[in-house]
Amino acid sequence: MARIAGVNIPTHKQVQIALTYIHGIGRESAIKICEGTGIDVTRRVNELSDADVLKIREFIDANLMVEGDLRRDTQMNVKRLMDLGCYRGIRHRRKLPVRGQRTHTNARTRKGKAKAIAGKKK
Repeated sequence: MARIAGVNIPTHKQVQIALTYIHGIGRESAIKICEGTGIDVTRRVNELSDADVLKIREFIDANLMVEGDLRRDTQMNVKRLMDLGCYRGIRHRRKLPVRGQRTHTNARTRKGKAKAIAGKKK
């Protein structure tokens, strides 16, 4: 089992698909990693040697922000907006949609389960 960036990647999948299991790596990034390390994208993870896995690990460490660092950076950006008190920060604080979606109807995923209001029914 190959372990890259603290994540066990699946062994029977192609390298380009398996790398997407790491937070912060999508299809395009996975293909660029394979090109940068000289590994064929159609090879399976269990066919990789330890040297190949090491190459991938070093390439990711040098060029990409993934997993814990990326999550921490995202959280810090949201916290900064909330501390500033700007519109987006206020929307984050109130747990409402941030990017202009309507909230009169819909937005249930973001707002949570509907709360009953006393005396609403007529």
